[in-house]
Amino acid sequence: MVLLGQSHIKANLREPEAILVLGGAAEREHFAAELAMQHPDLEVWVSSGTNPEYAQWLFQEANIPPDRVHLDYRAVDTVTNFTTLVTDLKAEGVESVYLVTSDYHMRRASIIAQVVLGRYDITFKPVPVPSDHGSAEPLLRGLRDGARAVLWVFTGQTGSSLGQRLSKS
Repeated sequence: MVLLGQSHIKANLREPEAILVLGGAAEREHFAAELAMQHPDLEVWVSSGTNPEYAQWLFQEANIPPDRVHLDYRAVDTVTNFTTLVTDLKAEGVESVYLVTSDYHMRRASIIAQVVLGRYDITFKPVPVPSDHGSAEPLLRGLRDGARAVLWVFTGQTGSSLGQRLSKS
């Protein structure tokens, strides 16, 4: 509880130094482009979003210079959205990010972010993208992925290949 409280205090004290967008819906990237226009000093990191041509066009239309946009396509799910980029963010000296994802997805993303970003002392401020989806994803799904994030902290493995094999069966 103390660690959780400490991370919330840090999150409130640190100004975000980048925008982290979780792929999965084009409206997240549209929202991030608007956010980037409001924060012209922040770089944008998009994890497994829309195809590169569309994403480049979208940010170009919003007058976001290409050198501010980092498109990464290594992630295969929400856990790997974080695990594939966290060391890159840390290497860039980022200590806090705006976390952009759909409103219904934010609880699960926040659980994972708390573990993975927290492992590198990177804080986040959630910025939910409004959607027509309705209710939040089931808590069980968030807890499952939170456990996968903890697995990654201790082993470097996310369990994503196991999940992919199970979903194909």
